[in-house]
Amino acid sequence: MRPEVQVFVAAGPLPGCDASEEELDQRVQQLEAISKPVTKEEARALVSCFGPDDCYGVAWTLLHLIETGPNPVLTTGPGPDANEWHQRLHTRAVNAGLLHRT
Repeated sequence: MRPEVQVFVAAGPLPGCDASEEELDQRVQQLEAISKPVTKEEARALVSCFGPDDCYGVAWTLLHLIETGPNPVLTTGPGPDANEWHQRLHTRAVNAGLLHRT
């Protein structure tokens, strides 16, 4: 796994919309340091980085980065209590014909 991905993953999940501007800027810089495409291993690690909300759109950037890797990342349907971003990744893979709806 590339160092820039390790740094982003080590920082943990994205903060919520109540995060400071400094924290948001730091996470955006970390995310932008990751070049596309990501590997399957990197994509799987990045899936753990979704936070409680869209983080002012940063979660969408993360989702699109994950989708540059070999798809699908999530091969089974997330449970009803799963993070909304995991549900979106799975739904997008189903809609793209990469998975069957479960």
